[in-house]
Amino acid sequence: MAGQRTGTWFGFGFCGFGQALGAGQTRQVLGPERLQAPADLLHVSAGWSYTALVTGAGRLQLSGAVCDEADGCEDAWAAERLLVVVRGRELQGWAPAAALHEKPLWTRVLEPDADPRPRALPLLPGAYVSPRPPFYRPLPGGLRARRLELGSEHALLLDAAGQVFSWGAGRHGQLGHGTLEAEPEPRPLEALQGLSVARVAAGGWHSVCVSESGDIYIWGWNESGQLALPTRSLAGDKSAIGQASGLNGGGSAEERVTGAEDTGPAPFITIQPFPALLDLPLGSEAAEASCGSRHTAVVTRTGELYTWGWGKYGQLGHGDTQSLDQPRCVEFFVAQQLRVQAVSCGPWNTYVCAMARENKTKSCL
Repeated sequence: MAGQRTGTWFGFGFCGFGQALGAGQTRQVLGPERLQAPADLLHVSAGWSYTALVTGAGRLQLSGAVCDEADGCEDAWAAERLLVVVRGRELQGWAPAAALHEKPLWTRVLEPDADPRPRALPLLPGAYVSPRPPFYRPLPGGLRARRLELGSEHALLLDAAGQVFSWGAGRHGQLGHGTLEAEPEPRPLEALQGLSVARVAAGGWHSVCVSESGDIYIWGWNESGQLALPTRSLAGDKSAIGQASGLNGGGSAEERVTGAEDTGPAPFITIQPFPALLDLPLGSEAAEASCGSRHTAVVTRTGELYTWGWGKYGQLGHGDTQSLDQPRCVEFFVAQQLRVQAVSCGPWNTYVCAMARENKTKSCL
């Protein structure tokens, strides 16, 4: 979910349910289009079938499979089974189909000494929201959480000291512990020990973190190239694909392909179960990241947007439906002289906040 930003919001990707996504008149938007949204839009949180927009005036707008509006809302988090809304010192959990007019599934009064306007939902003071009952779970004692991201089957937590924890299902390597085993409780990522992390993002079955120095570490499932590693599904010649050999000596699950002119088998990475350092083109440093179901988006410190992974619905923003296993700059924002401020990925779409640049720049491609 994006933080408080001032700028113009754009959207691209899947809008088959009529989500606020550019013009929103087709099932997909292939390139960035300006949202038809209030000028004071601050937050965008996207589920699969609907999107929640929160304005600076406290107005919540739902679009897509659920359409409704409500005032007095300071924050919102949209999941397919649950909509969480902050109203003053009260937290409300709604079934999305109730559309804010029936009774909420549950409410919780935030403690008087707690921040009445949490900016990192689904985090709560001392706990976090879950899309499935029970509606919140306490964090282990002594763990001071700064940010929480939920994937389809796993969770990532960034603590106050910049350390990353993960738990949940691990069959796609999304936990980053070097195995495919599940973890029932938050476990620190040993591979990132000593590294101060600024941002975390959880996709459907992959994970990303951005260090304080602007480095990107990525791990998990690479089926659609969402890790920016070579993947079989995007190979030009699939006629001689070998079988996956399980985790190799380095911990990755590889498949190998041999072509007529190859001197040796080339590896395709299906699963990367521990954090791998990713270099953006031109040596760019990352400022923040967001993940969709099977795509990844990164904003650089100089305001460019790079996307890669699954692109069937245009969620990469490059004007086509091509999937990519390498980071590619979204040229629209460069051509329009816009500096990207924030990115928030839904499962199959992407929302971006951008503002005019003070100085002109050249193409990042």
